[in-house]
Amino acid sequence: MKLSKQNLKKINNAKYVLPSADMFDLPEKVLQFGTGVLLRGLPNYFIDKANRQGIFNGRIVVVKSTSSGSTSAFDEQDNMYTLHVRGIDKGKSLEEDIVCSAISRVLSASHEWDEVLKCAHNPDLQIVISNTTEVGITLMADYVREGTPVSFPGKLLAFLYERYKAFGGSEDSGLVIVPTELIVDNGNKLKEIVMELAMRNNFKVSFKRWLDQHNTFCNSLVDRIVPGKPDESMMRHLEIESGYGDDLRIISEFYRLWAIQGDTKVAEILSFSKADEGVIIADDIETYRELKLRLLNGTHSLSCGIAHLAGFETVKAAMADEKMSNYIADLMIDEIGPSIPYHVEEGGFKDFAQKVLDRFKNPQLEHLWLSITLSYSAKLKMRVLPVLLLHYDLFKTAPKNIALGFAAYIRFMQVSRKENEKYFGESNGKSYELNDAQAALFHDEFSNLSASRLVHAVLKEIRLWDRDLSELPGFADEIIRDLNAINEFGMLEVLKRRSTVNT
Repeated sequence: MKLSKQNLKKINNAKYVLPSADMFDLPEKVLQFGTGVLLRGLPNYFIDKANRQGIFNGRIVVVKSTSSGSTSAFDEQDNMYTLHVRGIDKGKSLEEDIVCSAISRVLSASHEWDEVLKCAHNPDLQIVISNTTEVGITLMADYVREGTPVSFPGKLLAFLYERYKAFGGSEDSGLVIVPTELIVDNGNKLKEIVMELAMRNNFKVSFKRWLDQHNTFCNSLVDRIVPGKPDESMMRHLEIESGYGDDLRIISEFYRLWAIQGDTKVAEILSFSKADEGVIIADDIETYRELKLRLLNGTHSLSCGIAHLAGFETVKAAMADEKMSNYIADLMIDEIGPSIPYHVEEGGFKDFAQKVLDRFKNPQLEHLWLSITLSYSAKLKMRVLPVLLLHYDLFKTAPKNIALGFAAYIRFMQVSRKENEKYFGESNGKSYELNDAQAALFHDEFSNLSASRLVHAVLKEIRLWDRDLSELPGFADEIIRDLNAINEFGMLEVLKRRSTVNT
């Protein structure tokens, strides 16, 4: 049996949350660019939940922006899919199984652009959301008056121009636009690009004024791990448990956050925010961005090399080891939290840190440390460097846990071989690819150096950090000591010795 409207009444598993018949008749209030699992596991989850509570009462028209693949999987299931939430909250395991019916239809931008533009004529439409990956919010030479624009900003501009024409440029026909792409100030940047494209396409001043004054572009931050489709074993288990097949079935963690920068008018339009505490609409969302960037992403970046060198393949496996989990907790609470370069109350960062630890311990998620090492150098610079510098301003001492993270980074980035313009490292007798733009630098300039010379060379490298980190008192010494210990004893033994000293 396949998931469909007709087969809903045949699903008799009491723990599954199913849509009621009237939810399929709700008006289309949202246009969504993107069909990815993050959108289905977070914004669509919130909207579906609000609909079930009788709060938002609106559905989503999804635009499939890419030309690859088809919309048939959605068509065959009447645009429904099952979201399996698996996670830990305050130490307790939690599960939710929800058949989401928030999506009304899925249109292909490549083949159904005229249908997409017809949605601009819908008076019920209020909101545009997107997740087209970080490269989606990019200025391209895009002519938007004929055919399907190439870029996402181009498509959005063409849609808004159709909206402007359909409603004669009325003030109340403007939309609230909430991108969820993972870049800072995503709403501001999207608006800048759309306005620039409007100028390049020689639109009239009256349209550009409407575009600027009567459409609200909101910065937003999304945070939920949505690995997507379950693995084969879990898929079979869920099909047996649920009693139906679902080609769009996805899993996510329990934790969820969608922080949206907006005023009371925005909150009124985004009324689905009332259905779940995970949606936050505020004048300033910088606190949430900083907490996520430093405590979650920064901890990942400092821990990934350590965990990989210690032989842990996944975050879950690392958190099952007391030595590794103690390091991660100490790193967050003792060093990163107090040094976040934005005012955050101590209770606030400790509460968030505990939530991060719960997320890392989630037994249902297989998050690979090697995947987290992607763009390792750039992530350390963006996520960790501001914390490191503020730590020195505040405490005047070398942070020992951050230093170990840097030592692991330097060891991880040591190139053992180059092959077809790819660079590889080696640890625990296994080879791994260095997916880092700075791998060539490590190969060309940092090979065959002693630990002391290597650490000083890396810390002094302006191309890595935009400054000389060897000037930080005691930092190089801590890293040299750790790197020598890693080389001599191995990372797992280093963690064991640190754990013994701290108990």
